[in-house]
Amino acid sequence: MQVRELMNPSVVSVSTTDSTALAARLLSRHNVGALPVCTSDGRLRGIVTDRDIVLRCIAAEEDPAQTPVREVMTRGCYTVGPEDDCRQATRLMATRQVRRLPVVEGGKLVGMLSLGDLSRSHRFDMEASQALSEISENVLRPQK
Repeated sequence: MQVRELMNPSVVSVSTTDSTALAARLLSRHNVGALPVCTSDGRLRGIVTDRDIVLRCIAAEEDPAQTPVREVMTRGCYTVGPEDDCRQATRLMATRQVRRLPVVEGGKLVGMLSLGDLSRSHRFDMEASQALSEISENVLRPQK
């Protein structure tokens, strides 16, 4: 099964110049944990997560209304293409410890794929469960 069949093509994104406060409101309004950061023509520049906002803005005592997304976003995020195999995407999520992958075609964002999307398909629920287990195991493991 291809990523195209499970991805969410209706993606809300922000630009690098939008405020972190706007990104937080969009995360809340759309009940998502991450937003792709794109140029005006849809090219992916990074991703901003709720965790990025908390750690790089709030905990750093920066003003979210005055802090542009480019200062808190994660650059160089992992991506998949719409024609990629879903099992390959699941393995990438597990090895790179991510729960969501932007789907890029021709350099432009065309969707998002999450572990939830994979698990709802029932064809990949075991793979998604394994990926989540590996992600959670590394998050919960004490740092040395």
